Amino acid sequence: MRTALIALTFSTLLLPATVMAAKPAANTEVNAAITEQLNRYQAALNTCDLERVMSMYTDDAVFMPQNSLPAVGRSAVQAAYRRVFDTIKLDVRFTIDEIRLLSPDWAFARTRSNGTVTMLNSNQPARPEGNQEMFVLHREADGQWRFARYIFSTTQPPKQP
Repeated sequence: MRTALIALTFSTLLLPATVMAAKPAANTEVNAAITEQLNRYQAALNTCDLERVMSMYTDDAVFMPQNSLPAVGRSAVQAAYRRVFDTIKLDVRFTIDEIRLLSPDWAFARTRSNGTVTMLNSNQPARPEGNQEMFVLHREADGQWRFARYIFSTTQPPKQP
C-alpha cells in the first residue's frame, strides 16, 4: 500500500512537468501553422487573389480596416477586399512580432507589414506602405487556422499639407 501511495504521489508530481514539456511542442506546431497562414495571406494580398484571401477567413469573420467601418460576415468581408483589390496593388512583407495561443482553438498574431502600394487607374508612382496588424485566429473543424478578426492601422507618418 505504501509503495502504491508513493508511486501515485510521484506520478502526480510528474504530471505537471509532462504537460509543461508537451506545451512547447504544441506551441511550436501552432506557431508554424499560423506563420504559414500569414505567409499565404501575404502572397494572396500581393497577387490580389480574392478567392485565396477568403479561404483564410471564418464564416463569422470581421475585417476592420483603418478609416472604415467593420465588414462583418463573409459576404461583407469579400466585398471589402474586392473594393481594395479594385483600388490598389500591394507589394508588402509581413514581420511576425508575436503569436499567442489563447486556448486549444484560439490564438492571436501581432504583425507589421511594410512595402509599397500603387493606386490603380492612376499615374502616381508606388508609395511606401506600412501597417501594424492584429489577427485573431480560430482553428476550425478541419484543423485549419483561419482569421476570425483582423484589424490594422498605418505606421506611416501622416501626409503633410
